Amino acid sequence: MEAYELTGAQAREKLRRKEISSRELTKAILNRLKSVEPQIEAYLTISEDLAMKQAEEADIRLTSGMDITPLTGIPIAIKDIICTRDILTTCASQILKDFLPPYDATVIERLRHAGAVFIGKTNMDEFAMGSSTENSAFKITRNPWDKERIPGGSSGGSAAAIAADAAIVALGSDTGGSIRAPASYCSVVGLKPTYGRVSRYGLIAYGSSLDQIGPITKDVMDCALLMNTIAGYDPRDSTSVNSPVPDYSCACGRDVKGLRIGVPGEYFLEGIDPEVENLIRAAIAQMESLGAIPVELSLPHTEYAIPCYYICAMAEASSNLARYDGAHYGDRARGTDNIIDMYSRTRAGGFGTEVKRRIMLGTYVLSAGYYDAYYLKALKVRSLIKRDFEKAWEKVDLIATPVAPTPAFRIGEKTTDPITMYLSDIYTISLNLAGMCGISIPCGFTSAGLPVGLQLIADIFKEDTLLTAAYAYEQSTEHHKRKPPL
Repeated sequence: MEAYELTGAQAREKLRRKEISSRELTKAILNRLKSVEPQIEAYLTISEDLAMKQAEEADIRLTSGMDITPLTGIPIAIKDIICTRDILTTCASQILKDFLPPYDATVIERLRHAGAVFIGKTNMDEFAMGSSTENSAFKITRNPWDKERIPGGSSGGSAAAIAADAAIVALGSDTGGSIRAPASYCSVVGLKPTYGRVSRYGLIAYGSSLDQIGPITKDVMDCALLMNTIAGYDPRDSTSVNSPVPDYSCACGRDVKGLRIGVPGEYFLEGIDPEVENLIRAAIAQMESLGAIPVELSLPHTEYAIPCYYICAMAEASSNLARYDGAHYGDRARGTDNIIDMYSRTRAGGFGTEVKRRIMLGTYVLSAGYYDAYYLKALKVRSLIKRDFEKAWEKVDLIATPVAPTPAFRIGEKTTDPITMYLSDIYTISLNLAGMCGISIPCGFTSAGLPVGLQLIADIFKEDTLLTAAYAYEQSTEHHKRKPPL
């Protein structure tokens, strides 16, 4: 096995035993990245000099045996929506193309303290607004399993990098499925934590009541190890919850016998690809063979999730992106006659088509005369969706669903039809609206060789239950061990 193929847990053991140095591991990742990057284009910024410096520092820590963590010396890719001090953070947008944050996000601070190695910043849909990573202002990331197809979005760069072994672990963010969908399409593991479990300080905001940072990794154990570092209370984030964080790695390996797994009928209706449905049902049957108990249930307001989400998310996007006006930071249009002209030309030139669409829709639903008809009504529907889940937890411990109705679609296939693109999120957005946690794990491949992910959903702060079930399933299959033909 090549060094770049290692999981985080495997790399940790080799580093601990002095079988490899962090410098050697980082060099192997950088060489692999240079080899595959022209094919997949997962990165926007490659921080080679910083990575090698951090690797040398990690080796000193490893040699001294002091202050060692499971991530010391481990190369990590970071979605380019998370602020990194003195490293470009562009949100894949022209309006932030030269933005060098003067501070680190909380998760980055914690990773620095843990001794992680920053390989670079990964591509994404501009301001996380998209499901395919086609909305980046700079490049289109390609799926390592089929380079004519999308890797999912908006954390497509991070998922593609992990699938291609161009990083050991990665960070993404999830507003409506942006970690889980790319994980499913690229056959990697992606965890969306409970809202408030991981600090959002330094995460450039899209939908503030929906956004969460989470791990994208090669296997479930690495998800647990990364969560151990990034989870926890942060007083700088007003939505952060001051609740004890368990050792998530201890959840991996527990018995799943007797675990009740809900199967909602609303997730298996018309529109789902038959091969996807068969793979998901086979995965549920596999979990039953491990001792879990499938339970049929209903989440009746699921059909309203798409309109509810796109009203709430776009309203928040309209408010959050108002700050990009050319006056404070970010790009500014030149040669303008007055401040109104400067605002207008800065935003017209700085934002891409999809971002403009969402800002306009969000502004519309918040405007006088439409607030009650759209935004207020969406908030009420959001409460009903959350109540559906709360009732479900009285009967089950987990819920199992597809991540997406189809495998990865072709590049350009849905860009001219925004509604069709939005519908690809139908199985992931309810979880964000309700603030729950969810994970995507590889559960097989279609006849065309395209990956499919199983989504497991749990109640708030039940990430340990998610990881227990996901790890048990993963260890009973070989899906996560397959590699794309790069």
